[in-house]
Amino acid sequence: MKKLMIPCLYLQSEKAVTGFGQRNLFGDGDVEKLARFYSDNGADELLVFDFSVGDREHDAAIGRIRDICYASEIPVIGAGNIKRAEDVKKLIYAGCGKVVLNFSKQSNIDLLEEVSLRFGKEKMMVSISAAEEFAAHKELIETYAQGVLALDTVQDSIAQLSSIPIVLHTDESKEAELVKLLQTGAVGGLSGAYVSNPDTALVEFKALLREQGIPVQTFESSIAWSDFKLNSDGMVPVIVQDYKTDEVLMLAYMNEEAFETTLKSGKMTYWSRSRNELWTKGLTSGHLQYVKSLTLDCDNDTILAKVSQIGAACHTGNRTCFFKTLVKKEYDDTNPLRVFQDVYDVIMDRKENPKEGSYTNYLFDKGLDKILKKVGEECTEIVIAAKNPDKEEVKYEISDFLYHMMVLMAEKGVTWDEIVKELARR
Repeated sequence: MKKLMIPCLYLQSEKAVTGFGQRNLFGDGDVEKLARFYSDNGADELLVFDFSVGDREHDAAIGRIRDICYASEIPVIGAGNIKRAEDVKKLIYAGCGKVVLNFSKQSNIDLLEEVSLRFGKEKMMVSISAAEEFAAHKELIETYAQGVLALDTVQDSIAQLSSIPIVLHTDESKEAELVKLLQTGAVGGLSGAYVSNPDTALVEFKALLREQGIPVQTFESSIAWSDFKLNSDGMVPVIVQDYKTDEVLMLAYMNEEAFETTLKSGKMTYWSRSRNELWTKGLTSGHLQYVKSLTLDCDNDTILAKVSQIGAACHTGNRTCFFKTLVKKEYDDTNPLRVFQDVYDVIMDRKENPKEGSYTNYLFDKGLDKILKKVGEECTEIVIAAKNPDKEEVKYEISDFLYHMMVLMAEKGVTWDEIVKELARR
């Protein structure tokens, strides 16, 4: 079982603060920016504690956790301010992969079986502050929870009683001490001060752990560099794509040093032929490329890199280096998601820049009730059309429904990215 690195965000008044009971902002407090940062910089999961007070502030916090889940590309664990099953449901619906129940509260102890049966054991964790809390409820926890979040150094006591996975939340910041903790079988994941510090190079820390024989999630190539077919300069060309859109961003070259540096750092690193030196993309401009995947072609002589691109890929400031059209023939782009996005963009443009005589603007002007009425009518039309043996009618009615549904999405501020991410999560 690989040991996980799990940074922690403490959420107070919709901002990230420095810790339990603190009000000082953590950095600038931007939780979405922090979620993206951790996702790109080697974290395996993200723990979020909600410190809100009262129902109104709690609902606002749930909204921010939803934003965090949307921004994060790693699983999010929700914790804090859970009083009833409805709170667990809100966190899961917000996008949290797991929810932590605080076992220092009897109400949370009483809640575990109900929410585990309702939402799944794999989504449940419990937080433990004292060994006695685990010992007193061992059978309940093992039956209905997937893991334990240890808020104090009680991991050894728990491990003596159970083989349940333990994530240790600790203020310890000395690497040597953390290595010792992770060398024990008790700790399956690490959270707290060290892994949450933006200055911590998690990818490098993982490399250190791997050298110590501690299993962690790192970039490891399935094919050795010696098996690559190199060009006359001893390099391999690298085609770089945006991992979400598949847009081709640039072409560069790697030698063995650049390849190994990319694997170790998690950032795309190339060999600059003009400067004859190693080149980590974006190191000076800030336009970094975080590795999502590296794939070798059938001849072992070209790498396809899918990356999370920060800012522009091209030195000209363009998003992609490929922006000079040489020849173009008109064609239908039938990529479904791109078509949906294009139609949605037109609808949003109508919303922001009304056009006289536009049916879309007519719907926006009439308001939500009119839009909902049309969505309902189109649903009914699909049902009626489906009773007809001619599939063409169904096709037309589904197209009408999808258009009106996108008007509703635009009215409510829901994007295709959010829909796709929700479907993928399910």
